[in-house]
Amino acid sequence: MESSGIRRKVDDLGRIVIPSSIRRTLEIGEGAELEISLEGERVVLSRPALRCTFCGGGDHLETVHEKLVCWSCMAAIRALDRERTGEEVASRFRH
Repeated sequence: MESSGIRRKVDDLGRIVIPSSIRRTLEIGEGAELEISLEGERVVLSRPALRCTFCGGGDHLETVHEKLVCWSCMAAIRALDRERTGEEVASRFRH
Protein backbone atom coordinates (compact mmCIF):
# COMPACT_ATOMS: atom_id res chain seq x y z
CA MET A 1 0.00 0.00 0.00
CA GLU A 2 1.47 3.31 -0.99
CA SER A 3 1.44 6.38 1.23
CA SER A 4 -0.10 9.61 -0.06
CA GLY A 5 1.95 11.73 2.33
CA ILE A 6 -1.20 13.43 3.61
CA ARG A 7 -1.52 13.64 7.39
CA ARG A 8 -4.65 14.38 9.40
CA LYS A 9 -5.16 14.86 13.14
CA VAL A 10 -7.76 12.93 15.07
CA ASP A 11 -10.33 15.29 16.64
CA ASP A 12 -11.72 15.07 20.19
CA LEU A 13 -14.47 12.67 19.00
CA GLY A 14 -11.99 10.31 17.34
CA ARG A 15 -12.77 11.44 13.79
CA ILE A 16 -10.45 12.11 10.88
CA VAL A 17 -11.23 13.68 7.52
CA ILE A 18 -10.49 11.67 4.38
CA PRO A 19 -9.03 14.14 1.87
CA SER A 20 -11.38 15.04 -0.97
CA SER A 21 -8.87 13.92 -3.62
CA ILE A 22 -8.88 10.40 -2.13
CA ARG A 23 -12.69 10.39 -1.76
CA ARG A 24 -13.06 11.42 -5.41
CA THR A 25 -10.57 8.81 -6.62
CA LEU A 26 -12.33 6.03 -4.70
CA GLU A 27 -15.82 7.42 -5.39
CA ILE A 28 -16.65 7.68 -1.69
CA GLY A 29 -19.64 10.00 -1.47
CA GLU A 30 -21.52 11.51 1.44
CA GLY A 31 -23.33 8.80 3.38
CA ALA A 32 -21.15 5.99 2.01
CA GLU A 33 -20.53 3.13 4.43
CA LEU A 34 -16.97 2.04 5.10
CA GLU A 35 -15.78 -0.98 7.03
CA ILE A 36 -13.00 -0.35 9.55
CA SER A 37 -10.55 -3.13 10.36
CA LEU A 38 -7.03 -3.68 11.64
CA GLU A 39 -4.18 -5.27 9.72
CA GLY A 40 -1.30 -5.44 12.15
CA GLU A 41 -0.80 -1.83 13.22
CA ARG A 42 -2.66 -0.37 10.23
CA VAL A 43 -6.23 0.90 10.30
CA VAL A 44 -7.85 -0.14 7.03
CA LEU A 45 -10.97 1.46 5.54
CA SER A 46 -12.76 -0.56 2.87
CA ARG A 47 -16.14 -0.85 1.25
CA PRO A 48 -18.25 -3.43 3.07
CA ALA A 49 -19.04 -6.62 1.20
CA LEU A 50 -22.52 -6.65 -0.26
CA ARG A 51 -24.70 -8.98 1.82
CA CYS A 52 -28.36 -9.96 2.11
CA THR A 53 -30.20 -7.91 4.74
CA PHE A 54 -31.82 -11.06 6.17
CA CYS A 55 -29.37 -13.98 5.95
CA GLY A 56 -26.04 -12.28 5.27
CA GLY A 57 -25.52 -14.27 2.06
CA GLY A 58 -23.67 -12.68 -0.83
CA ASP A 59 -25.04 -14.50 -3.90
CA HIS A 60 -27.76 -13.37 -6.31
CA LEU A 61 -28.62 -10.07 -4.64
CA GLU A 62 -31.43 -7.73 -5.69
CA THR A 63 -32.34 -4.35 -4.28
CA VAL A 64 -35.79 -4.18 -2.69
CA HIS A 65 -36.84 -0.88 -1.09
CA GLU A 66 -33.16 0.15 -0.91
CA LYS A 67 -32.21 -3.10 0.89
CA LEU A 68 -30.20 -5.98 -0.55
CA VAL A 69 -32.08 -9.29 -0.54
CA CYS A 70 -30.86 -12.62 -1.93
CA TRP A 71 -33.02 -14.81 -4.15
CA SER A 72 -33.44 -17.40 -1.41
CA CYS A 73 -34.82 -14.86 1.08
CA MET A 74 -37.04 -13.33 -1.61
CA ALA A 75 -38.49 -16.79 -2.27
CA ALA A 76 -39.13 -17.26 1.46
CA ILE A 77 -40.82 -13.86 1.68
CA ARG A 78 -42.99 -14.67 -1.35
CA ALA A 79 -43.98 -18.00 0.22
CA LEU A 80 -44.97 -16.25 3.46
CA ASP A 81 -46.93 -13.68 1.48
CA ARG A 82 -48.77 -16.39 -0.48
CA GLU A 83 -49.49 -18.25 2.76
CA ARG A 84 -50.80 -15.12 4.47
CA THR A 85 -52.82 -14.06 1.44
CA GLY A 86 -54.29 -17.56 1.17
CA GLU A 87 -55.32 -17.48 4.84
CA GLU A 88 -57.01 -14.10 4.37
CA VAL A 89 -58.95 -15.36 1.37
CA ALA A 90 -59.99 -18.55 3.19
CA SER A 91 -61.18 -16.60 6.25
CA ARG A 92 -63.56 -14.58 4.06
CA PHE A 93 -65.43 -17.76 3.13
CA ARG A 94 -65.79 -19.10 6.70
CA HIS A 95 -68.53 -16.66 7.72
